[in-house]
Amino acid sequence: MGTVILGCLMRKKILILFSVILGVLVAFGIYASMQVHATPGEQARPLAGDDLIAQPLGSVNHAITIRRPPRDVWPWLAQMGSGRAGWYVPSGAAGGGHRSAERILPEHQNIGVGSVLPALPGARDVFLVAQCDPERSLVLSWRLPNGKYQTTWAFVLEQPQPDQTRLIVRGRVASGYHPYGLPEWLAITTGRLAHFIMQRKQLLGIARRAEAHEVTTSS
Repeated sequence: MGTVILGCLMRKKILILFSVILGVLVAFGIYASMQVHATPGEQARPLAGDDLIAQPLGSVNHAITIRRPPRDVWPWLAQMGSGRAGWYVPSGAAGGGHRSAERILPEHQNIGVGSVLPALPGARDVFLVAQCDPERSLVLSWRLPNGKYQTTWAFVLEQPQPDQTRLIVRGRVASGYHPYGLPEWLAITTGRLAHFIMQRKQLLGIARRAEAHEVTTSS
């Protein structure tokens, strides 16, 4: 009898512990999502780069408000890329094992359509700059050998207040997306989660760097 009661108590404790852990994970997930949450309006309206993949198989949207004007945020976007300033995610997360820059790098500020912001060390085709409007928008892309856009990654800078930037990020994927040979449905499902994790870290990293950097003055 005592053994049965003890077993029931242990199962109850395990269930309570599991419920607490699950609750913490859910709460963290909600909190993490809200940090880079794009509003319904931001998700619905057209953004730079949408025309490159008119009918995407999947689309993800994230955004963050940065306490600096676009002119102070743009340099951090312009210098992104492996072998450049990095991607502002934890060391090694995006390949290469190098820490992302904590300062603006003048030698990596001159970019335009056709520039390569390498996703990984040595990459020459991912990511290519497809559209570039300094201090307003930057659209990165991955194109297939036939010229078709497989993915686009847009960074749009808006200025809701004189000293603020609303940085909106949109990723779009065209049909035929099979990274590592994964089925399309699985690639999209896992891709959404991976994108959220990395995009959140990147946006928070950009915001922290831009807000900590010395403020520029208008010319």
